[in-house]
Amino acid sequence: MNRKLQIGVMGSAANLNYSKQAEITAELIGELIAKSGNILIYGAEKDYDSLSTAAARGAKKANGIIIGITYGKGKEIYDKENADIVIPSGLERGGGREFVLVNSCDAVISIGGGSGTLTEIAIAYQLNIPMIAIKGYGGWSDKLANTYLDERKRRKIIEAKTPKEAVDLAIEEAKKTLINQEKLNKSKEESKK
Repeated sequence: MNRKLQIGVMGSAANLNYSKQAEITAELIGELIAKSGNILIYGAEKDYDSLSTAAARGAKKANGIIIGITYGKGKEIYDKENADIVIPSGLERGGGREFVLVNSCDAVISIGGGSGTLTEIAIAYQLNIPMIAIKGYGGWSDKLANTYLDERKRRKIIEAKTPKEAVDLAIEEAKKTLINQEKLNKSKEESKK
């Protein structure tokens, strides 16, 4: 694999009143993704702050590459100074935009989270994308850390306690998944011969 990994950060919106410590943690996650040489993907909001935008701020401080996936039309977003690339999905919040967002990731890290984060985790599960949940900030990340979403047990949501552990796990799991996918594709090609 020659490209940079695309690591998504999903988390609570400002109206869930997350703590200052959660915001600092999200910024550190973004900073560590940038310092790892990979790309931060996040849900760029048009109207308010979130832990995802905090991660984008952290990545920007570390001169990282930041891609914001937004809903609807137009590239105007809440934190326009952070995103290097804004992709308007043309879809609404609540499923459509989240599918484009998660499908753009090689791994996702969640922190806190309400219904939007739950949707994003469920999409990642369905797409077999590695999921890392930072524990200790409430929301769906705390509830789902170290669990499976259903009895099929496709992929466990891996618990992390620190930003460094979360980013290291996301990179490790994304690489493993991509290597396994390459092997599977190669095997399929050989079986066609």
